[in-house]
Amino acid sequence: MSEKPSRSRRKPGVTMRARQFRSAGNQAEALLWTELKARRLNGFKFVRQFPVGPYFADFLCREAKLVVELDGSQHAGSAHDERRDAFLNAAGYSVLRFWSVDMLRDRQEVLASIVEALEGRLAENTDAPDMNYKMAFRRGRGRP
Repeated sequence: MSEKPSRSRRKPGVTMRARQFRSAGNQAEALLWTELKARRLNGFKFVRQFPVGPYFADFLCREAKLVVELDGSQHAGSAHDERRDAFLNAAGYSVLRFWSVDMLRDRQEVLASIVEALEGRLAENTDAPDMNYKMAFRRGRGRP
């Protein structure tokens, strides 16, 4: 008996790897996912550990082309993250990064910043101690 060819457009193994990332998440990611799933944040739909090229976005809103990343201290000054952000920006995604500890301590501020990015109210790149935002060409709900 022969196997049916896959109808998926994804490379073999990508879905399994995304599932592994989702199950290996940390407390901060679990808390943020609780706030983002099922369109709970202003009606925007997010997916978790979604493949974009060779990378996986922690959280992705396809409609707004926004990637939200929660990072631990091992990401401080990461050249890999810089390359990753450049790739995502070139693909048309804005990238919003927070420290995981900020999600645990200041959840409402993190969520407010995400809403600002989703609605196009973050109008320029930001590099602050608690947040990093790299805007792509397009942002928000269809706004240039």
